[in-house]
Amino acid sequence: MERILCLVMGYVFGLFQTGYFYGKLHSIDLHQHGSGNVGTTNALRVLGWKAGLIVFVGDFLKTVIPCMLVRFALFQDHPEMTYVLMLYTALGVILGHNYPFYMGFRGGKGIAATAGLIFSLDWRVTLICLVVFVGSVAITRFVSLGSILVVTVLAACCVYFGSHGYFGLGEAYRTEFYAQAAVIALLAIWRHRANIGRLIHGTESKLGEKKK
Repeated sequence: MERILCLVMGYVFGLFQTGYFYGKLHSIDLHQHGSGNVGTTNALRVLGWKAGLIVFVGDFLKTVIPCMLVRFALFQDHPEMTYVLMLYTALGVILGHNYPFYMGFRGGKGIAATAGLIFSLDWRVTLICLVVFVGSVAITRFVSLGSILVVTVLAACCVYFGSHGYFGLGEAYRTEFYAQAAVIALLAIWRHRANIGRLIHGTESKLGEKKK
């Protein structure tokens, strides 16, 4: 039951589409501009750096807030599965962000929301993922590549740190935790499948360029 509640709570938080509402305040529907995505990268390209920052923070916080509620306030009777419930919550947020029912299931790609999960998990995971993302984007200027790499590293960190006792996981919950991390990573990669095709064919837009 706790798992279902966390998924549902996360989905409700994920329904708040920061990019969509910010764009509407400026009479712009991000679905009709740039990549058609309502996430941070498209907001940055279409509306500028200030909009990109606001959208990122909004989408970041909508994962941090419910994950921190689960970590420090809710379901405290089961400390051995706290981080499992956090991942269910984050997965719900990402699903709500990527597939909002009231927008015809046309949302974002969930990277800012995933960043909120990374921050909520552990400072070591945050540092590793930050270095990977910033380093890869600085070198290649491909935000999509940085996003794909960071979710892959997140899944690897969950397995490594989880198996070394950093998340206080009960033995019975470790496999479930690893599977959740893999699902979150695969979902992000799936949402970037068009970007992967463009990366392969050399047509992906770099940071600072207009979308091709």
